[in-house]
Amino acid sequence: MAPATPGPCRPGARIVAPSPLDPGASNDPHGIHRTLREEFPLTYDPLLRAWVLSRYADVATALTDTRFTHGHRPGDPPCARAHVDVDVEALRSVAERTAYVLARRVAERPQADLVADFCHWLPAGTVAAAVGVPYRDMMRLVRGRAAGALAGECGAQIAVREKALASFLANVLVDPDQVAALRDAPAGLVGRAWTESLRRDPPVQVAMRRTGAEVPVSGGVIPAGASVALLVGSAGRDPERFREPERFDPLRDDPGQLTYGSGFCPAVVLAGLEAEYALRALFVAMPRLRLADGFRPVPTGVITRAPRSLIVRPSG
Repeated sequence: MAPATPGPCRPGARIVAPSPLDPGASNDPHGIHRTLREEFPLTYDPLLRAWVLSRYADVATALTDTRFTHGHRPGDPPCARAHVDVDVEALRSVAERTAYVLARRVAERPQADLVADFCHWLPAGTVAAAVGVPYRDMMRLVRGRAAGALAGECGAQIAVREKALASFLANVLVDPDQVAALRDAPAGLVGRAWTESLRRDPPVQVAMRRTGAEVPVSGGVIPAGASVALLVGSAGRDPERFREPERFDPLRDDPGQLTYGSGFCPAVVLAGLEAEYALRALFVAMPRLRLADGFRPVPTGVITRAPRSLIVRPSG
């Protein structure tokens, strides 16, 4: 099957689809995503060696439709069925305890990088505490045996949770109004802010799948047995699904995210608990926490994406 072509020609329309791997995509993929959604909803990308889907409706379908195979997403039904006898309250306790320990350490510094000093340690630390790995050994063990003991296939989600947490804290701290709204917010509002961050800045930007049959989508039909790249980052900013998709708005009335499925999974539970207790611990330990003067977080990455640093002044 030949690669899909764009819709009716109009002045300024591109003839060749851009690639999510084009130079500069790591720093600013959103213009590429916009062009793909509007003009090339289905196209074959020779760099990815896959068909590319960029619209929310198509990506959401591909993440759940059984005609798309060979994928794993925490919280999807096969994942949910794999986890039994997980004590959520125990996970809550270790997430809270670890967040407060780390926040107090950051609070002692005149300036800190929350990515390196907090986000990098919290997901690993909660898993370590949950499986009884001593703190001094957690980075040596937690990414292998310990993580697998808790989360099975989702053990690798530690790195994803680090990036998701970094983007979440960046989205909150960059806006003083969000800091004020979430400083003492109930868990429900923090949860909505977490979901909104996963929508706007998902840690995994591209998910790969394979078709088990022909599948009609926007712009054409994907052949059976084809590799498919799902642009999760593009789907989360699709204006056909979300009003003002570029804006971070925890109170939006059209929420949604595609990073996680809706079923139970320890990795998904821990991610949400880490986001909640990260905010609570940081604001308790550092009531005047703010971004360092002149610093603005810059997300980077193509397949996964998050700020590499988050420089803050703990004492204001």
